[in-house]
Amino acid sequence: MSESLGADAVAATVDESATGTGPVSTDVIRVVVAKPGLDGHDRGAKVVARALRDAGMEVIYTGLHQTPEQIVEAAIQEDADVVGLSVLSGAHLTLFARVVELLAERDASDIVVFGGGIIPDDDIAALEKLGVAKVFTPGATTMEIVGWVREHVHPA
Repeated sequence: MSESLGADAVAATVDESATGTGPVSTDVIRVVVAKPGLDGHDRGAKVVARALRDAGMEVIYTGLHQTPEQIVEAAIQEDADVVGLSVLSGAHLTLFARVVELLAERDASDIVVFGGGIIPDDDIAALEKLGVAKVFTPGATTMEIVGWVREHVHPA
């Protein structure tokens, strides 16, 4: 289900128990970055995924054309702390709402959902009312996104 961002973009984790230096740290934020729907433009999602990875988070990028069901399943299987959704197709209200709804149905409402893409200002309040914690629009910097995730998401 995961798509590679390239060899240099794979989140590396070190099993310290194997080296005898102690247990693996569990304080790393685990992020699932996903592209729901039929939108085929994923450069922004990959840039955000890479920035989060470079900031020390463990990032799983699900690839293009994911259904909300696939995204929620990946988030639960990967024990994600947060899901980042990217939508440029105009279907953000429907797709974001479905992801939040499915997380609630699976007793996983503790997984924070944020999103970004081409989202009209008028829709941001509606998305927040649905349970999307933050919406980043074009012009948001990767530093802003990384900072927000660090401030608002706490590892399980």
